[in-house]
Amino acid sequence: MSRIGRLPIVIPNGVQVNLNGSNVSVKGPKGEMKREFSNSIGISMENNQLSFTRNSENPAERALHGTTRAVLANMIHGVSKGFQVVLEVEGVGYRAEMEGKNLALYVGYSHPVKVEPPAGVSFETDAKTRQIKVLGFDKELVGQIAANIRKVRPPEPYHGKGIRYQGERVRRKAGKAGKGAK
Repeated sequence: MSRIGRLPIVIPNGVQVNLNGSNVSVKGPKGEMKREFSNSIGISMENNQLSFTRNSENPAERALHGTTRAVLANMIHGVSKGFQVVLEVEGVGYRAEMEGKNLALYVGYSHPVKVEPPAGVSFETDAKTRQIKVLGFDKELVGQIAANIRKVRPPEPYHGKGIRYQGERVRRKAGKAGKGAK
């Protein structure tokens, strides 16, 4: 049995979970999410806990067992506490500013790159530390938006300039060797 799939999920206070067969809707203070899961994984709710079972030892069902539990746990965590990804802007003259709810990136192009947040996602910037925070209740969407922002100017290996995740180590390359060395 899957080690992750057999763990129950405790539903925190303020979160409502509605099971309708394989359709699950989760509602909390941060938002509401709905998702349809595979029929081969049984989802049951008892005593404010969700538990997961599978019908057979088929490899496809075994793979879905832990995945279903992890996705549903992320949904519950997202609507109760939310998710955040922090990006850092590194480089001389590089900065990120808020223009209303949109994000404007000044990262070495002749024009600012504007990023509009989809529903359920918001941005925060800090001018002193050059940080961009992507906030939301859907873990997949927050991660995808953060990856799209990083893709505007990924960190380059020679000077390390660009947009990177907080704590990301950029592997640096040595530049050209000296002029007179042969």
